[in-house]
Amino acid sequence: MEFILIYIVMINLIGVVLMRVDKQRAKRNQWRIQEKTLFGVAVMGGSVGIWTGMRLYRHKTKHSSFVIGIPLIAILQIAFVLYIQNMS
Repeated sequence: MEFILIYIVMINLIGVVLMRVDKQRAKRNQWRIQEKTLFGVAVMGGSVGIWTGMRLYRHKTKHSSFVIGIPLIAILQIAFVLYIQNMS
């Protein structure tokens, strides 16, 4: 259980950092992090971190795929965790 908690914290920190790095690169017209990478991190458990990064850095907030998709992934993941906890 401790490993899972550490994993969730780390993947969400990675999500926040990726959003910050991508925002900085966007401002400088540099190479960007692919959207599929950001969604991949979200699907792997980092959806709350990606969403937090969106809000903190005002990044990807005009892309409907992010505005709708990331919170939807987060809701599904939270619902799954709650379901698993109730099964135990």
